Amino acid sequence: MAEKRDYYEVLGIQKGASEDEIKKAYRKMAKMYHPDLHPDDPEAAEKFKEVNEANDVLSDPQKRQRYDQFGHAGVDPSYGAGAGAGGGFGGFGGFGGFSDGEGIDLGDIFDSFFGGGMGSRSGGSNPNAPRRGADCSVSATISFMEACKGTKLDISFMRTEVCGICNGSGAKPGTTPRTCPDCNGSGKIRFNQRTMFGTMSSTKTCPKCGGRGKSIDSPCDNCRGTGRETKKTTVTVTVPAGIDDGQILRVAGQGNVGTNGGQRGDLNVRISVKKDPLFERKGFDVWTEIPITYSQAVLGDEITVPTIDGNVTYTVPAGTQPDTIFRLRGKGIQKLQRDGRGDQLVKVTLEVPKNLNKKQKDALIAFSEQLTEKNYEKQSGFMDKLKKFTDDLKKNFGM
Repeated sequence: MAEKRDYYEVLGIQKGASEDEIKKAYRKMAKMYHPDLHPDDPEAAEKFKEVNEANDVLSDPQKRQRYDQFGHAGVDPSYGAGAGAGGGFGGFGGFGGFSDGEGIDLGDIFDSFFGGGMGSRSGGSNPNAPRRGADCSVSATISFMEACKGTKLDISFMRTEVCGICNGSGAKPGTTPRTCPDCNGSGKIRFNQRTMFGTMSSTKTCPKCGGRGKSIDSPCDNCRGTGRETKKTTVTVTVPAGIDDGQILRVAGQGNVGTNGGQRGDLNVRISVKKDPLFERKGFDVWTEIPITYSQAVLGDEITVPTIDGNVTYTVPAGTQPDTIFRLRGKGIQKLQRDGRGDQLVKVTLEVPKNLNKKQKDALIAFSEQLTEKNYEKQSGFMDKLKKFTDDLKKNFGM
């Protein structure tokens, strides 16, 4: 059996590292060797597996304690085959009452003692079974109106495909993979291991063929024996009306190709929506602000209101106050994948005129002199409250 690297060395940490240091190191190393970043790199895949194995042990206090005391043999009974009685557990010898005969599978006993996790005890899942391809993730930016109305996008991205040279076999054209001589095509090998519980019969993935059951003597030059290659592709995606900023649109079956005949992964498109100069979205409602003049607010007027369906005319009633909000029902955004639309809310803001000339000022003064308290209900009410407040101060505090 190949010599395993020290788990602390794999994660690049010291033996006395804290739990937080282990988590941080694991995230860093897992990201470095993640299969999504190295889809056709067997070496990176092996290192990713090694990093996960190290984290599985060091992040578990009980497993870590056994590892620190006994090394790899403390967490992997198959490690160190041929080490003699004790099976790598150093000086423990066989347990009385257990047979030393070959062919006894004591995996369940290890599970009951160590809570499972003995990945090398069994062959794991069938490496030749169909496997779904990994998902692809991309980002796309659309306008506010495209989000409201829906649109179609041509998305270009990189994804893995079946190698066009070897048609997925991994072998150079003119050659074919042969049955692996070590496992006779089964993808697994069986071995016997003496442990402190007796002799255990186990299976593991064949190291020569990686569990495929076939050996490639002349790898394809294009895919280097993987049977897959990375290509740029373009997919037309339908964006539904009502999609919002930050939502992810899943396009089924447009991701990376699967292995062993497995289905493709999905394409996940993260949508970003540009800001609009006129509209703001809140849920499925659309908000807009429209400035009106003092005369329009006092006398009332017809104003033009932009909506996502085009301009409409709205009558502002006489005496409209600043920041009044009007509602246009059903003029909002289509509710995503269901019936109905939101509303449009129109906030009118009062624009106070600036830079008045003398004639305009005189006219405004003359106009103001004609007004009474009845024309200013809010101001009149405020003045009444102010007078009461002042009287109370004088009466109670002498102010």
